[in-house]
This record gives sequence, C-alpha cells and structure tokens, in this order.
Amino acid sequence: MTELSNKVKRYFGDYAVDKKLAYELELAKLPRYVAEYLISEFKQEGSSWEEKLRNFIKQHYYEPEEKELVKHKLITDGTVSIIDELRVVVDIETDTHVGIIQSHDILAEVPLSIVEINKATLVTGMWGLIQLTKSPSIKYIFEQLVGAIVEKFIPFQAPDMDPKILTEARPYFSFEEWIDVLINTIGLEPRVYSPRQKLILLTRLIPIVEGSTNMAEFGPRQTGKTYLYRNLSNYVRIISGGNITPAALFYNLKTRTPGELAVKDAVVFDEISKIKFSNPDEMMGKIKDYMESGHYERGTKKVVSDSSLVFMGNVAVEMAAEGYIPIEDLTYVLPESMRDSAFIDRIHGLIPGWELPKISQSKYHLSKEYGIASDYYAEALHTMRKETLAPLVSRHIELSDNFKIRDEKSVKRVVSGLIKLLFPDGSFNPTELRTIIDIAVEYRQRVRDWLHKIAPGEFPKEKLSVEVKP
Repeated sequence: MTELSNKVKRYFGDYAVDKKLAYELELAKLPRYVAEYLISEFKQEGSSWEEKLRNFIKQHYYEPEEKELVKHKLITDGTVSIIDELRVVVDIETDTHVGIIQSHDILAEVPLSIVEINKATLVTGMWGLIQLTKSPSIKYIFEQLVGAIVEKFIPFQAPDMDPKILTEARPYFSFEEWIDVLINTIGLEPRVYSPRQKLILLTRLIPIVEGSTNMAEFGPRQTGKTYLYRNLSNYVRIISGGNITPAALFYNLKTRTPGELAVKDAVVFDEISKIKFSNPDEMMGKIKDYMESGHYERGTKKVVSDSSLVFMGNVAVEMAAEGYIPIEDLTYVLPESMRDSAFIDRIHGLIPGWELPKISQSKYHLSKEYGIASDYYAEALHTMRKETLAPLVSRHIELSDNFKIRDEKSVKRVVSGLIKLLFPDGSFNPTELRTIIDIAVEYRQRVRDWLHKIAPGEFPKEKLSVEVKP
C-alpha cells in the first residue's frame, strides 16, 4: 500500500475505500457509488464475503432488458426483490406516493413510512433493494396503471454524511497529493495521466459542484466521459442520444411531475450528435432561456433550478506538434438545432477532452489505491454547490477590458468550482490560484474562438486575460 493510500485511510477513516475492489469483483453493471456501498457492507460479514456479494447481486440485479421477467415473477410469485433506483412522486388528489422504477417500467404504491425514512427518493431518487408485491387492487394514478406495492426498501447509501471531514482532511495533503486522491476517488489511476491531464479530468466535476455551470467536452471515444458521470453521483442524469421530450427534461403536464432539470444537479447530454428533440424550436428556446436565467416554464408550471448542463460529443483526433487535436469542425458535431451562436455563447467552458488518453485495460487505467467513498464524496459535492464562491473569486482577479458579461460569469463559475474541488478548506496560495484561473480563462477562450469562427462579425477575435491580485 502506498503512503498516499495510508494517508487517505488515516484522515478519512470509514470513508476511505479500496477502489480496485469494485472492478475486481466485476460490479461494473452497478454505479460505482452503489458498488462501493455494498462492498463496505458485505466486508463486515467476514470470510467469503466476496462470494456472498456476487450471489446477492446475481439474485437481485436485473438488466433493463429483463423487465418482463421482473413483471413475470411479480405476477407468478406475488413478490420480487430487485436492485434498482426508486424515485417517488406524490399524487395529491388520491393522497398516494407512487414509486417509479424507470428501468423496468413499473409504478408501485409506496407506504408513507418508507418515504419518511428515505426522503431523498422524493428529490433525486435512491438506489437500494426494492421488495415489490403485487397489489390486491389495480389503481390508475396519473392515468397510468399502478399494480404493485413497495413492501420494503433498503437504501444503498450511507445514512450519515459529515461534510466537515473533507475540509478537515485537506490541509494534510499537498496540492499534487490532493489531485491524486481525487483521481483515485473517481476510480482512475493517477500515474497514467500527466499533471495537466489530471486537472482536465477533474474539471468534469465542475458542473456537479457549481450550480448553473454549463460545460461542453469533445474528444475521442473511451476517454471516460460517461464513466465518470455515471459512477460518481446519483445527482447526475445522463441522456444518451435519442429523442428528448419537454416532459422528460422540463415538466410532465400529464403526471404533474418535474423533469430532470428540476431534480438533478447536472444533466449530461451524451453523444450530442445523436440527440433529437420532438419539437426542436420549442426545446432549444427553453434550453437557451434556462441556460441564461435558471428559469423555465411549461404550461402553467414555473420552475427555478440551478442544475448544470453538460454537452459531450465524440470527435476524431490526430497528433500535432502540441499534442492531439480535433480534426472535425466542432459545430457540426452538434445537432443542427444547436448550431447557433446564441446557444454556444451560453456554454461557460469547453473541456479539451481530445487531450486525454483512451481508457484501455483496467489494470492500467483504473485505480488500484484508496480514495474517498463515492457516496460520501457525491454528497459533499452536492452540499458544496449550495453556495458559489464567485464573490471570493472577484476579490482575487482583475479582468481585461474585452471581457463581456458572459465571459466574466463563465470564468468566475469555473474558478469557483475548481476552488471547491481542490481547496475545500478555502486555503490556497497565489501560484495555485493562478493555475486554476488559467484553466478557466483557457476554457472560456475556446468558446470565444468558436464563436468567432461561426460569427466573426458579431464576435471579434480577442484574447482574454486575467491578473491575479494579492
């Protein structure tokens, strides 16, 4: 065990996790934060815990394509227990709590006692072991069939989270050590990446820790873009290609339930070139308005949210003198409805995913050391996003005269996010601050250069610069 792993165990105690176990036990089908929780629980059972864990997952985890098998067991046996995410909505007219098990197309009535103990099911949803029984009477709620009851729910999430641990532990690690701790925490091997590549990887976390921060990333396949967002936090929703409806993203008028933007910290549009909207003009109008104001309306419903948006696309790259560079025009990686300057200007930073290596074999690219438990770290990021550090950033920087309001907002939000990630105790020196400011300016400069390329008359070619004040 390395000295860094020993320090993580020393200062994080029960929240220190051996990251290699999740993939050694072949638990990749589950989100990492779920797998790590189960590992920590089953390890307490002593010998043969690995086999017991494998059998538990084999018995209770069903792939989405096995949804008819789940329904079959529910009908024939009267009960079935599944590992899945439970999200609860409330029907005021019938005084009913309805559980949505999206991957299996099942709606189930949830007793008030279960909801009271697991209130996160009402907000973002929670993963756990869901015991379903067949309902003795069929109900129609929100004009949909509810034929099951959640008899029991065991959450796979630590019940107590102490956000102070992160702040108290940070001073015991150097800047470089802390970066490696975070790389291990997200499940990757720090030694594979250069110092710059590590920082690029961590900037993917900015939309999770900083509210209303919109980022784009383009790069080759298999660099871990989706891997990170899917495995780190339950506060993130990934939408991979396909058709997106206003009901799913904004608000469902039929069921009167909020869309993903209202309940998640970040919504990730994966494989952006394959995204389709049922009504492109309506959807893009609402998305652009939301990216600017944090508000949206659908029907009579008005919603305020700080959910961040992430747009990810795959591009071909080639080696140049300065390293790998994209050889495709980024504008044409976007679907046609997004190829306008008003949308691109609302992106706060462009992450150069083309600089990251592909993740190949697990023995090379996945973490072999201790990191922070994913469920704890996800909760810490969720807590930190509640307050922006933009006012603090303003006291430390002087912007060049060619900054526009959106440029200023972009740089401050990216810097605020990086401070939360890299200096959760709020302690940094001028050199460290300069490092993260340079990244923020670089990311926004890429957006400005992109805008100049597609609308040179409206966006002149200008170089943004920032002075760091003592």
